[in-house]
Amino acid sequence: MIAKRLGILAAAAMLPALAQVANEPANMAARGAPVSVTGWSGYMVTGTAFTAAHGSWIVPTATCTSGRQYAQFFVGMDGFTTPTEELIGTEADCIGASPSYYAFYEVSPNSTIRIEGMTIAAGDRIVAEVTYSAPEFTFTIKDETSGKAYRTSATVADAQRSSAEWIASIAYDGEILPLTDFGTVLFGEDSTGVTGTNSARDSTNSGPIGTFPAADIEQFTKIGTATSPQTSTCTSLSSDGTSFSCTWSN
Repeated sequence: MIAKRLGILAAAAMLPALAQVANEPANMAARGAPVSVTGWSGYMVTGTAFTAAHGSWIVPTATCTSGRQYAQFFVGMDGFTTPTEELIGTEADCIGASPSYYAFYEVSPNSTIRIEGMTIAAGDRIVAEVTYSAPEFTFTIKDETSGKAYRTSATVADAQRSSAEWIASIAYDGEILPLTDFGTVLFGEDSTGVTGTNSARDSTNSGPIGTFPAADIEQFTKIGTATSPQTSTCTSLSSDGTSFSCTWSN
């Protein structure tokens, strides 16, 4: 499945932002209201020369009825206004009434690569990271519940390493695809117990999302479209700046 979101997201970022979530911590209030986009929900931090993005989440349960729906949960670098995207995560798809869970990674503009030999199930505790050491990106994912893990490396021409993201996303294959009913997905250390997530490191900052400068933190809300009317809205960051959740709505 192809997950090329760049043009959609960049255009959608020009839409008016939704109302700010109540009781956001001071850093998010300084940044402003969540940005409305058609493909992502979650958080991003911006900076320069990122070398690491670490994430963790609980695989949510996909509720499937009919038709085709897709949802991706990932940590990565770049991808919002850049020509490349380097990410790794899990997917929860519906083909009719049957859910399908698996791990994947993506080095955009190439297609998503499904990770074989790693069984993923709802409720599993996932920890993943993308790191950079010239000239390669390394992609690592581990299912803490099953003990299975995967690691690979790739070089990425023109990668800017200007952002890190923790995202619940649709997929894109010529059009924005319907978003799987995933209920609520839990991201970060407070829910998974995995220390050091959700965090990143760039040329000047290192630590959880909430420790980055207020002006460098962005929150996203997925809005509906004709082909993907479902939405996904995320909570404020937890008080320690590590964790949040995103909830599906039709």
